[in-house]
Amino acid sequence: MTVLLAGLSTVDVVQRVGELPEPGRKVQSATVAVAAGGPAANAAVTVAALGGDPLLLTVLGRHPLAGLARADLEAHGVRVTDLLPEHEAAPALSAVAVRERDGERTVVSHNAAGVPPITARLPSLEGVRVVLLDGHHPELAMAVATAARDRGIPVILDAGSWKPVFDDLLPLVDVAACSAQFRVPGPGLAERGVPVVVTTAGPEPVRWQEGGRSGAVAVPAVEARDTLGAGDVWHGAFAYGYGRPLPELIGFANEVAAERVRHAGPRTWVARVRARWEE
Repeated sequence: MTVLLAGLSTVDVVQRVGELPEPGRKVQSATVAVAAGGPAANAAVTVAALGGDPLLLTVLGRHPLAGLARADLEAHGVRVTDLLPEHEAAPALSAVAVRERDGERTVVSHNAAGVPPITARLPSLEGVRVVLLDGHHPELAMAVATAARDRGIPVILDAGSWKPVFDDLLPLVDVAACSAQFRVPGPGLAERGVPVVVTTAGPEPVRWQEGGRSGAVAVPAVEARDTLGAGDVWHGAFAYGYGRPLPELIGFANEVAAERVRHAGPRTWVARVRARWEE
């Protein structure tokens, strides 16, 4: 049940506010939380909450702030392999504000900008059932996708926004799970060799295309208290459940992500997901 996740880890500083601040204004938050963030990291926490064995390939480094992210991930059952352990700069920081009344959020993050290319040797893929990539470390994404393709391991791409590496990466991808804002320059995903395309749109139905067929799967209607990382949770659940019929798999991921947004805070949802779905 091992899922290999390769990509970005951040340190998220999350503050809940009555209203998102306008330019030039200061607001006082109701609560503050610090946790690991980033698409791959949050997806890895989800896999662990569902009872899987997540192996996260990422960059944290030796800066004191990296210890915060590492401790949070390991406390939530994620096996972390830091591919640049001697990296001295601070890990990517994300400043997050979440609005109390509807869970809507704003995020400002440096992402992986400034991180040097990753050329470290990959760990063994023995026992890995599926791979999830977010593309934030291009060399890592290409190395993992190539190794997975050579071994016949399915590759899922979390396509939140276009990245230059996707030109080379997409032919190695089995499923592209895209946000509604994702735009492809030039030929579309099918023309680039992606067999399955899934598009999420927040509370709207999730659309899918596979082998000339298409459809949509409804998202559960819930009272949203916190939308931070909901897409990452969706991708983690999708990777964990991979192998089910596609509409059923999407429905499962929709349910897990819906459970996440019901709960305020970056990790408060984990116990509920674990109690409901852990095998």
